[in-house]
Amino acid sequence: MGPAKSATLAAALELGRRLAARRLRSGDPVRGPADVFRHFHARLRDVRYERFLVLLLDGRHRMLREVVISQGTLTASLVHPREVFRPALREAAAAVVLVHNHPSGDPTPSREDREITERLVEAGDLLGIPVLDHVVVAERGWASLRDQGAIPSRGGFGDPERG
Repeated sequence: MGPAKSATLAAALELGRRLAARRLRSGDPVRGPADVFRHFHARLRDVRYERFLVLLLDGRHRMLREVVISQGTLTASLVHPREVFRPALREAAAAVVLVHNHPSGDPTPSREDREITERLVEAGDLLGIPVLDHVVVAERGWASLRDQGAIPSRGGFGDPERG
């Protein structure tokens, strides 16, 4: 392969990497857990401690902003409903998506992940701010607690047909 073809191939690969790692901006639609993973993977995959964040969404599931809720230890992050929903109330968010990383590299949700998800879904229901998903981001991929049945599917979030 000549230098021109090599440069073209390298440019195409770089463009693909940039598109795959494209971060969401305020106003961008969040269609499902794959969008969340692409937004956070590059930033969270190498973090050595658990970090818990929330994406605040408007009524059309467009991102208002992201908020870091807590930074924990190698294996845990303390999260309280008031810390999750305070910024959502302040920003008049219509819905939220929960996100945290697993420093181990394995995205499989733990028992604790499922328990906190259940508590936060209940709190969101009481406040009228639904939790659309809880996405665990890790080096080896992601897991959606909504896809695993821990959160009821709501309003088309994550549906491939949703534009």
